[in-house]
Amino acid sequence: MTEPMDMNTLRRILVACAGEDEAAAPAGDILDVPFTDLGYDSLALMESAARIKQEFGVDIADDVLTELETPRALLDLVNGSVRAGRPAEGVRVA
Repeated sequence: MTEPMDMNTLRRILVACAGEDEAAAPAGDILDVPFTDLGYDSLALMESAARIKQEFGVDIADDVLTELETPRALLDLVNGSVRAGRPAEGVRVA
């Protein structure tokens, strides 16, 4: 079973997929800050979802991804799927 994703891992993935370096990583408690306020557009989030699929085996459908507004929502979706060993609606676990 895959380990749950933590905020540091999500932060690393977001930065890598947005083409930023670690120095540009959003600092502080960003769990409930909307992705748009953090400067992440839909393309960066789709690339992040692809990386999450590679690392965690959780495949998030595009329509589900667009409904996730904050890092907390993304973490909850991924970790809920990982812990349950089965996907949430619109999510597939490899």
